[in-house]
Amino acid sequence: MFKKINDLWFRLIGDGNAFSLESRIFHSISIALIFVTAFYIPYDFFAGLYVAALSSLFFAGFFFYQYYNSRVRGKPHSNLLFGLLGLVILSVNYFANSGINGSTDLVWPAYLLLVFAISPYRQHLAWLLVYLATFLILHLVAYYYPQLVKYPFSAGMGQLTDRITAFPLPVIVIYIVIKFIRRNYDKEKTTAEEKATAVETQNQQILKQKRLLEESNAEKDKLMSIISHDMRAPLVGIKGYLELLKGVDLDDHQSRSLQKELLEATNSTMDMLTNLLQWSKSQMEGPTITTLPVNLFATLKGTLEMGKAQAARKNITLGYHIDDQIDVLADTDMLQLVVRNLVSNAIKFTPPGGIINIDARMIQHECKITVSDNGKGIDKHKQEKIFSINTEPGFGTNNEKGVGLGLLLCKEFIERQGGRIGFESTFGRGSSFFIFIPPHDKTP
Repeated sequence: MFKKINDLWFRLIGDGNAFSLESRIFHSISIALIFVTAFYIPYDFFAGLYVAALSSLFFAGFFFYQYYNSRVRGKPHSNLLFGLLGLVILSVNYFANSGINGSTDLVWPAYLLLVFAISPYRQHLAWLLVYLATFLILHLVAYYYPQLVKYPFSAGMGQLTDRITAFPLPVIVIYIVIKFIRRNYDKEKTTAEEKATAVETQNQQILKQKRLLEESNAEKDKLMSIISHDMRAPLVGIKGYLELLKGVDLDDHQSRSLQKELLEATNSTMDMLTNLLQWSKSQMEGPTITTLPVNLFATLKGTLEMGKAQAARKNITLGYHIDDQIDVLADTDMLQLVVRNLVSNAIKFTPPGGIINIDARMIQHECKITVSDNGKGIDKHKQEKIFSINTEPGFGTNNEKGVGLGLLLCKEFIERQGGRIGFESTFGRGSSFFIFIPPHDKTP
C-alpha cells in the first residue's frame, strides 16, 4: 500500500530527469497546499472568516494553475508571480485576521522558505529583503493604525482554534522542502562518492598502464642490449674460425676440431637467433594461437629425435617415454618450440656422460610433460627470476652462452595455450622442468 502511494506521489511531482529540483519542490508544495486549502476554505467560511476563505480559494486556484502549467504543459512556474502573490495574500490576511495576535505570522517564514526553494540562488537575497521590509511595514502600519486590523476571533478559544488550524500549513511546507533538500543532498553525495571512486579506479588503471609501459620499454632495452652484445660475440667467434681456416694450413685433427667448435658456435647462435625472433614476433603479434586436438607423441617425436642427436654429440644419454594414446589441445608449433627449448637447456647444462629424461603422463585432468636432467642445476638466487626477461643468462657445461629468453618464451607460449609451467632444481644435482597442458577429451 505504502509503495503504491509513494509511486503515485512521484508520478505527480515528476521524474528527476525531466524536471529540476526547484520544479519538483514546487509540484510537491502545490499538491500539499491544494489539499490543505481545500480544508481551510469551508472551515474559514463557516467560521465567519470570509477574507481568509477567499484567500484560501485564491491560493488553491493559483497553485492548481501553476502546477498544471509546470507539470502537465512543461512551462516553468513564475517565481516573481509566486513571491508577489504571497506578499499580497499574507498582507491582506494579516489585517483581516487579528494582525499580530493572529496566525498570519506563522505562515510568513514558511512561505519565504518556499520562495527560496523554488527560485534561483541569485534571487534569494532580493526576496529576503523584500519580505523583511514588507513584514516590518505591515507591523508598523498595524501599530500606528490599529483600526485597520480586524478581529474575527474572540479571545481565548477562538485564538487557540486559529493557531491550531494555522500551524499545519507552515509545518507541511518546511517538511517537504527539507525532505527534498536532504534527499537531493544525499543523492549528490552518493554521486560525488561514486565519481571519486571512479576517478580513483581510473588513476589506478593509469598507474598500472604506466607500469606496464615502463616494463615494456625495459624489455625492449633488454632486447636491444642482447642483440647488440650477445649476438655479436658468437658471430665474431665464427668469423674468427673462418679466417683461421682460410689463412692457416691445418692438419686433419686441427681441422676437425675447429669444424666441431664452429658447428657448436653456429648451433648456439641459431638457437639464440630463433628465440629472439620468436619472442619479438610474439610481442608484436600478440596472443595469436591455434589450439587443435593433436597426438602428443606424433607432435614431439621429431623434436625429441633432433634433441637426442644433439645430446649424443655431447656424449649425453637422452631418453623419452610418451604414451602414443595421449591426445592434447595445443598449438603444434608453440608446443614444439617449448619442448625444444627445454631439451636444449637440459643439454646445455648437463655435462658429458649425463642423462636426460623426457616423460609425459596424464595426471587428473591435465597432461604433464617433464624434462629432467642430472646437470649443474640452478643457483638459488636465480630461481625467482628464471621466467623473467631480467634473468641472468648462464653458461653451459661447455661454456655455451644463452640470451635468457628461452624460458620466458616457454612460459608465454604455454600460458597462451591454457597451460602452465614450473620447475624443481637443486644446485649441483640437476633440474626438472614440467609443463601442464589441457588434454583432448575424445568422448563425443
